[in-house]
Amino acid sequence: MTITLKPIAADLFDKTAKDQAKLVAGDDRNPKNKPTQLRKFYDELVMWDQKLMMVSDETKQANKFAEYLPFIRMINAKVAYAKGRNLIDDKFANLINDGLKQVESAETLHTFKLFMEAFMGFYKQERPN
Repeated sequence: MTITLKPIAADLFDKTAKDQAKLVAGDDRNPKNKPTQLRKFYDELVMWDQKLMMVSDETKQANKFAEYLPFIRMINAKVAYAKGRNLIDDKFANLINDGLKQVESAETLHTFKLFMEAFMGFYKQERPN
């Protein structure tokens, strides 16, 4: 199951986020995908989103987004590193990669950040420890 950031579906932050959380949580014997590890990637998305939301002028925001995009996409390398260290699995790596591929503006970054916020809430329900 893939996510679509644009246009924003009515159930993106609800059913889709919940389904993805269940998929990534898998069975609770899986030592990978600990909530604290996943939270690191969410926190980085929040940081980039906040930096862009502080810029009120649309043109300046677009310029800043273009400047930040390589660093936002570098999250994929950090995901690969975590996967190589067996801290996360393919399901979570694919979720992040799929979302980051669709980040093409400050708006889509914000949507992905909101999706991951909903995902993290449902993930905590699926895997409380």
